[in-house]
Amino acid sequence: MRRKDIDGSESVPSFYGKELRWKREQAGLTLQQLAEGSFYGLSHLSEIERGERRMPRDLAEHVDLVLGTDGFFARRCEDVRKARRRGHAKYFERVLEAERHADVIEEWCPTLFPGLLQTGPYARAVVRATHPLESQEKTDEKVQARLARARLFDDDTKIPEYWVILHESLLRLPILPPAEMAEQLDRVVELARQPRITPQVLPWNCGTHPFMVGTAMLMSFPDAPPLVYTESLHTGDTIDDPALVREYRRSYDRLRAAALPPEASLALIEEAAEDYRNGKQRR
Repeated sequence: MRRKDIDGSESVPSFYGKELRWKREQAGLTLQQLAEGSFYGLSHLSEIERGERRMPRDLAEHVDLVLGTDGFFARRCEDVRKARRRGHAKYFERVLEAERHADVIEEWCPTLFPGLLQTGPYARAVVRATHPLESQEKTDEKVQARLARARLFDDDTKIPEYWVILHESLLRLPILPPAEMAEQLDRVVELARQPRITPQVLPWNCGTHPFMVGTAMLMSFPDAPPLVYTESLHTGDTIDDPALVREYRRSYDRLRAAALPPEASLALIEEAAEDYRNGKQRR
C-alpha cells in the first residue's frame, strides 16, 4: 500500500510531523527503531508524523538523541502546542491531545459536570462565571472549543471507555433555569445509553471518602504510559510520575466503590431531570 504524503503547509503539527518523518528516513530508521528505548509505541510516533498527535517533551528529547538533531524537536514542541490550543488554556493542552487517544478515561467532578458532558448553556454559564470580564467573542470561542471536545463520543469505532463519578449535589445545584438544567441532565442520560459511557453518583450522605479534596481525570492508553490531570481555579496540572499515578488510581478505585451502582445512578439522574421539568426540584 502506498503511503500517504504529508502536506507540511496544512498546519504547524503537520509541518512538525513531516520534518520528523524526513529526519527519521534520512537516518534510515523505521518507526519501531525510533521508538525503541522510549515509553511510546510506534503508532504514537506514526500519528505525530501525520500531524494528528502532539510530541510529548520526553519523547521529543528521545528523538533528538536518537536522530542527533541537537534539540530541534524538543524546542519545537511549544510551537505545536500553541497551534492546538485555540479556545483552551495553556495548562489544558496536554489533556486535549491525550483524551483523543485514550482507551479509558475516568473522571471525578465534585462541583461541575465535566467538560465532555456539558451542554452549550451549561458551558457558557461556567465560562462566564469564571471569566466575567472577558469579551463575548472570547467566551464564544471557549464554549465552542469545549463543545468540540464531546465529538470524542461521536465516532463509534474510537469511543473510549468513559467512567465519570458525579457528586449528588450536582444534580440539585440549579446554576441554570430549570428547563436548561433538565437538558443538561438529559445529556448525561443520553450518553449513558451508549455501552462505553458510565456515570456514577456519589451520594451526598456517603461520609468521608478518598477524594475529599480536588478533581481527577485519569487516562490510560494502548501505546503510552497513563496520565492524571487535576484542576483548580485558573490552573491545572498533568501528572505522569508513575508512583503518583498509582496513588491516584487507588484513590479513584476506592471512590468508585463508594458510589452508587450505574443503574441506580442513572435512575437518580433521570429523576432529577424530571424534577426540573416539573418544577419539583429538591432543595
